[in-house]
Amino acid sequence: MNYTIAALAAGFILDLIIGDPRWMYHPVCVIGNAIAYLEKKIRKIFPKTQRGELWGGVLEVVLICLLSGGIPFGILYILYKSFPLAGFLLETFWCYQLLAVKSLKTESMKVYEKLQIGNLQEARYAVSMIVGRDTESLSETGVTKAAVETIAENTSDGIIAPMFYMAIGGVPLMFLYKGINTMDSMLGYKNDKYLYFGRFAAKLDDVVNYIPARISGWLMVAASCFIKMDGKNAAKIYRRDKRNHASPNSAQTEAAMAGALDIQLAGNAYYFGKLYEKPTIGDSIRPVEPEDIKRANRLLYATAILGCVLFSLLAAGFYIFL
Repeated sequence: MNYTIAALAAGFILDLIIGDPRWMYHPVCVIGNAIAYLEKKIRKIFPKTQRGELWGGVLEVVLICLLSGGIPFGILYILYKSFPLAGFLLETFWCYQLLAVKSLKTESMKVYEKLQIGNLQEARYAVSMIVGRDTESLSETGVTKAAVETIAENTSDGIIAPMFYMAIGGVPLMFLYKGINTMDSMLGYKNDKYLYFGRFAAKLDDVVNYIPARISGWLMVAASCFIKMDGKNAAKIYRRDKRNHASPNSAQTEAAMAGALDIQLAGNAYYFGKLYEKPTIGDSIRPVEPEDIKRANRLLYATAILGCVLFSLLAAGFYIFL
């Protein structure tokens, strides 16, 4: 566990400085390919009934959890037993790969840059790379809101939650979380194809994100105070609107973000051509503007730094008492 503290801090710093190592295959892509491969095989085995798809989805989750958590655990166990330095270096590198602070900022700033030059069509395309909703008809305000919302949501899913699980179980638990989270993003749709097959994956993702999402919300409120945003309003909107989403977790950071920026987020959106009516989050104290993407990224970085400090202390506590 003492190695985990250092690996978490070092991996986080590497992510802040360098971002995703695009020169090599990302482990989440490996997990995604495994999910897709197993889905095809499992669907051939189980009957195409509601019960059959439910149990097929359960088997998919069990297998991906065993692979995504078990393989890193086995590799690190062998290395730490025989070559501790190599184990530490690999755990640091994997932590660096699995965090997404700089890449989230980089991708969202592509949206900001297109809006700055007035190219709404390319801004829509840029935001379509980081959100799941339909973007073809979004206005400038809609594009900006979509970018800010994905920064807020991924602060939890892509940064705080992985650090939380690494702090209590090292990189293997971080990998396990990413496996569950990736299954949700690939299978957790409420459409004809995945309503039953992806149900267990979606529910498990809700469970594993329950605590990290709430930690993320309060960290974002605290961070807004440190960087002199509207911390008072962030706390107010967080308490009021943190449940304004079909998911029990997604509105946690969106509410804190909306309050800190004094804007209104969420509301109705189109997914795969279908309109979904969703409640709003936050108050329209001022209009949404492209600069809010930059402000959201400042809050992202402040929240991530606070999270790293908190979870390093948490990991140290586990090491002392275990």
